Amino acid sequence: MYFKGVGADMSDADTLARLARLEARIAIRELVARYCFTVDERDIEGLGQCFARDGVMRSVDGVMNAQGREAVIAQFHGRFAVLGPSNHYTHDHVIEFDANDPTRATGVLNTHAEVVRNGEFLLASLRYADTYRFEEGRWRFAERVLSFFYYARPSDLAQVMLGPDRNRAYAQPVAADYPERSGFWQAYYGP
Repeated sequence: MYFKGVGADMSDADTLARLARLEARIAIRELVARYCFTVDERDIEGLGQCFARDGVMRSVDGVMNAQGREAVIAQFHGRFAVLGPSNHYTHDHVIEFDANDPTRATGVLNTHAEVVRNGEFLLASLRYADTYRFEEGRWRFAERVLSFFYYARPSDLAQVMLGPDRNRAYAQPVAADYPERSGFWQAYYGP
């Protein structure tokens, strides 16, 4: 059964290619969900399996910057030293496949997290810019780049949102990673 104008002239090869792309999209979305669960549960082995052997996990602010599965795991051990319970959840997710390489895709997604950091409850709004690679029979992160919209105490959130220094996870507030640094934002509002 076809919708008018969609698929009526498709070959079996076209149909199989589209099906493979849908399966890949689902697998990548499951990878992103698996990452959240493994971080929250401190499933170190599962977390490592989310990354390619030479995978990169870094943050725009430069605090995180690890390359290679073992280095990524070591970096998370450092993060977990200051984190208590956490709950990460994802929202909008756009995936684009590389037209020249069926084993590569990129994505961007918005997420939120509820975390205990250094004994204090904080809320975070994050964005990930990802590169995915099909490796060893599954999709993995080739690169995951984390940026912050805010990271603050719930009681301070209304005030924090009024200025650019919305990352309050550290001793001194720092500017948020987005949207003010975005080229689109700057083109619209000016530098």
